[in-house]
Amino acid sequence: MGLSVIKAHAYGNDFLFVDITELHIASDARPALTRRLCHRHEGIGADGVIFYGLRTRGATMSLFNADGSASELSGNGLRCLGALVARAQRLERGAEVVVDTGAGPKTLELLGREGERYTFRAALGAPEDIRQTSIEVAGEALTASILRLGNPQCIVLGPLPDASRFARIGSALATHEMFPAGTNVEFAEVETRDRVRILIWERGVGPTTSSGTGASASAVAAAAHGGAARDVQVVAPGGAQRVEWRRDGVYLTGWAEIVFNGEWLSDAR
Repeated sequence: MGLSVIKAHAYGNDFLFVDITELHIASDARPALTRRLCHRHEGIGADGVIFYGLRTRGATMSLFNADGSASELSGNGLRCLGALVARAQRLERGAEVVVDTGAGPKTLELLGREGERYTFRAALGAPEDIRQTSIEVAGEALTASILRLGNPQCIVLGPLPDASRFARIGSALATHEMFPAGTNVEFAEVETRDRVRILIWERGVGPTTSSGTGASASAVAAAAHGGAARDVQVVAPGGAQRVEWRRDGVYLTGWAEIVFNGEWLSDAR
């Protein structure tokens, strides 16, 4: 018998979903299973695995990055799980889904559906510990915006780097000694007051086409330190998401799409 796996993505940021009721391995074996499942050539391929459990209009989730490391939250992964809930329970526009994450419960409002693509507005909570700091990294002295939005974020505001500098600085910042548990890294350029363009180096993954929390953190940093508005379109290589930084927290709007439901043919369950 294999293991049932669902795959979904948001703007190319892809995740595999495993129902914990079908999982018959110890919790400490999940990182190794994640690495196998996420391998782009020998596995199914993904940026991470979400082990989940469903309930009425809600779910629990436990996220592991492609390298097997645990993460508190993914905005895109959260929305993908919301799509699974909405599909399984045939939810209509306006329904709310509550997901218990490693960063606390998060609420999503279903705005619409086109085929297997579901659009949500997700309440991610208030950003914490927002500050600017100087960092010596890879032979450069940088000014970065640091904050938490359910997970650690480091944003470098200014013109976007070329591919070589992006890889060099992104990988070095993600594992910098300033961040003992690692950090997600975004390079963010404020193009206009209501438009921010980003590149993403995700903790435990590397370059990704999109990141929900990364887009949201970039919007917060751009508003706090870069002159941007508090309601912006954040454009990543995979597409644009709307981020609103309101008095009661940060709201992220975008879509997620379910693309695969199959079976992992392995004795590791």
